[in-house]
Amino acid sequence: MIIKNLTLSYSADKILLRNFSKELSAGSFIALVGRNGVGKSTLLRALAGVSRCAGGDVLYGEKSLYQMRNSELSRTIALVTTEIVQSPNLKVEDVIEMGRAPYTNWSGSLDKEDKDIVNQAIETAGISYLRGKEIDRLSDGERQRVMIARAIAQQTPVILLDEPSAFLDLPNRYQIVMLLAEIAQSEGKIIIFSTHDLQVALRFASEIWIMTPKGITAGSPEMLRATSSFNLIFEDTALKFNSITGEVEF
Repeated sequence: MIIKNLTLSYSADKILLRNFSKELSAGSFIALVGRNGVGKSTLLRALAGVSRCAGGDVLYGEKSLYQMRNSELSRTIALVTTEIVQSPNLKVEDVIEMGRAPYTNWSGSLDKEDKDIVNQAIETAGISYLRGKEIDRLSDGERQRVMIARAIAQQTPVILLDEPSAFLDLPNRYQIVMLLAEIAQSEGKIIIFSTHDLQVALRFASEIWIMTPKGITAGSPEMLRATSSFNLIFEDTALKFNSITGEVEF
């Protein structure tokens, strides 16, 4: 996946990101961090091909995401947002089966291969015990695992997640990020997730993107920690990132 001179804006006088370029390799597990309002969600949507960028391009292979048909795009990138799926009587398995939509025929029916893929996604996400439950009766952590399972069932080489650990307790937060890290490594997927949890990013990400109004500073956790780059997040505040302890200090 290649990001070429990507520029994002809310309007002509509100530039969020200017000329960002990056080449991503299979197995990359990238944490996107930054303060509210810097454009993390906008960036993820642009990388998913859901919204157009103000300039530049995003390529997978040699083809622009913005030139792909919806069906082709859905077989390339899965986007998991914080939007809560709520529908009376909709079962967990029904939600995960939606991930097979890009591959089914006009009737939307699943064949044996599709069902096997769904079953494997359920197993990978560790939610076999939820299979028969209704989606609107799940906890936040359980619901997030279901949405990740749907993305797994979609079988895309790229998965983008907007704050997958938001509103989760500490055990669920770590379990979900550990699951995503394992999927990126074992299946060679590119996974990018936004988070406000620096400890999670430092512990599990292979690369971190620090997004500020001035742009994106990218690098390994070790490199960013050594150069005190995390202090970019805390500019104009009384907070400081201690590169030795890895803690935020007052």
